[in-house]
Amino acid sequence: MSTKIAYGSWPSPIPAEMLVEGAALPSDVHAENGLVWWSQSRPDQGGRQQVVRREIDGSVVDALPDGFNARTRVHEYGGAAWWVHDGVVFANSWEDQRVYRSEPGGRVAALTPEPSVAHGYRHADGVVTPRGDTVVCVRETHDGGDVRNEIVAFPAVSGDQPAVPTVLVTGPDFVAAPRVSRDGRRLAWLQWDHPNMPWDATELWVADLVGSGAEARLVGARRMAGIPQESLVQPEWGVEGSLYVVSDRSDWWNVYRVGGVDDLQPVHEVKAEIGRPAWVFGQSRYVVAVDGTLWMTYSDTTGTHLVGVAPDRSVRDVLIDAVSLSQLRFDADKVVAIVRSYVSEPWVGAFDVRPVTGPVAREPVTVLYAARDLRLDPTGISRPRHVMYPSVGGRMAHAWFYAPTGVVIGDPLAGLDDERPPLLTMIHGGPTSEANPAFNLAVQYWTSRGIAVVDVDYGGSTGYGRAYRQLLHGAWGVVDVDDACSAATWLAEQGLVDGKRLAITGGSAGGFTVLAALANRHTFNAGASYYGVADLGALARDTHKFEARYLDGMVGPWPEAQALYVERSPLSHINGFDRPLIVFQGLEDEVVPPAQSQMIVDALRAKGVPHAYITFAGEQHGFRIAANIIRSLTAELYFYATVFGFTLPEAVEPVDIAFADRI
Repeated sequence: MSTKIAYGSWPSPIPAEMLVEGAALPSDVHAENGLVWWSQSRPDQGGRQQVVRREIDGSVVDALPDGFNARTRVHEYGGAAWWVHDGVVFANSWEDQRVYRSEPGGRVAALTPEPSVAHGYRHADGVVTPRGDTVVCVRETHDGGDVRNEIVAFPAVSGDQPAVPTVLVTGPDFVAAPRVSRDGRRLAWLQWDHPNMPWDATELWVADLVGSGAEARLVGARRMAGIPQESLVQPEWGVEGSLYVVSDRSDWWNVYRVGGVDDLQPVHEVKAEIGRPAWVFGQSRYVVAVDGTLWMTYSDTTGTHLVGVAPDRSVRDVLIDAVSLSQLRFDADKVVAIVRSYVSEPWVGAFDVRPVTGPVAREPVTVLYAARDLRLDPTGISRPRHVMYPSVGGRMAHAWFYAPTGVVIGDPLAGLDDERPPLLTMIHGGPTSEANPAFNLAVQYWTSRGIAVVDVDYGGSTGYGRAYRQLLHGAWGVVDVDDACSAATWLAEQGLVDGKRLAITGGSAGGFTVLAALANRHTFNAGASYYGVADLGALARDTHKFEARYLDGMVGPWPEAQALYVERSPLSHINGFDRPLIVFQGLEDEVVPPAQSQMIVDALRAKGVPHAYITFAGEQHGFRIAANIIRSLTAELYFYATVFGFTLPEAVEPVDIAFADRI
């Protein structure tokens, strides 16, 4: 028996406040000597990142002082803002971007000097040498001249005054992943130059590391791997001097052992992605145990795998009951990881990987940090369905479809007779990112209200090999728009959604696709742009260093291809806008500056297109403050209810919609 209520008007157990109240999702992980650290995003504290430590007795305590925000501005997207050695946390402070040493007893001391320019020195992706005397990390310098990305070293203990770091690697446009060998004698790192992004082409370098602290230096630097059109990520040292790296030379990001210069030997070949694009620092999808066994993780059509490859080449493939594992670390016969599932938020688990005899179907796992108990009825959680559908030219594209799923007092909800649900088409950012099928409360916010969702992995997305990822080369604003529109129309043709109530939403690069789809096509009836790109030329001129040449590959070289930039920009096609649009923008966004959103809003106003514009002071690229996350979500819901004409079962703060009488 089901209860029939108009789609969009279903009573939902997921208020917008649930997304932030008590939310402390884990991200980076570290493990040693039975202790485990991870960072938590705390929206109710302004989105700050706190590092916590799980003691051997299972208790969890803050590892950094109250108010400390362990975030870095390197590449603007950050990642790996903290690291641990012998129980001591080293963390880059969001406040001043200096590195601090935080000891278990509570003593905190700055290790890097105060710059003459605010946030002039920014640090990330650090490690401490085995002897514990030297920190090696990435430093990005903003001192009024050209931005410099370098690898530096400085003492790991504090003196009377912070020591001036010594520069170990300089010259390349970008550096990442400095990793010290287990004997402390060598350093490996990645580097690349414009116009490449790290998922286009990178190089692996190695040098001898001599000296310590501010006296450290490199000797005999040499390139070990990296050919044109090869992306290398996550170098790691194994035992006895072995070196590993992830390469996409086989089309898929797989793990290789470095045998010599340009000699990469596959460890365990799979047609799946072990690596991920390096939008942020510190991602870890494999780890080398003390016995030399390399443990890697990937997901494919059969499930999520934790695979161990022993030094004798024997393979142990364990199927894990999860959507994915990430941030793998090894400690005392256990692989520690962040676990994502279909029915709960991420949690931290430890997988026992001690040798066993006979087949193992499920690996013993210890929950180190449980997901929030959201008290949701499992029958009311929408499960993703992977769909492949034809796009323009007969090319097949990928997406995850979520049917409306709700329950009231044990009874499933259904729409009214002969009614199809409205569809929200989600466009991920990047655009070299991916739609993640793991449980996402923001997706369930919509599906539990009777709104279908399709999360599109348009051509250019990660997860389907390098060739699929490169479909966007020279075609941003075309292939992504084709695949977004085709997903919505295909679902309508299948009778799964209402073809007259199609909305599209996305942030950053996803916001660009939203704007391009609304400006150039008539597939969607409404849209929401979160800090979306309106003028590609302005983005090419004004964006930060990490993405300064990103558009060379996706559009064309700037300024030589200026005419194409104009043609692809949504702002150039303002006459095509005739569908309602809501725009959200953080006023401190340095990736997509507020001027981008303001230009599109001004153009909509001049044309008289129904629209709303909501800005948030203090927000950067991506919203972190609880009140702003709540407001943007409820405002988007109110906007769709107004456009599509369904009644909301709960009170929502109204949105001022310009030209609402024209909807």
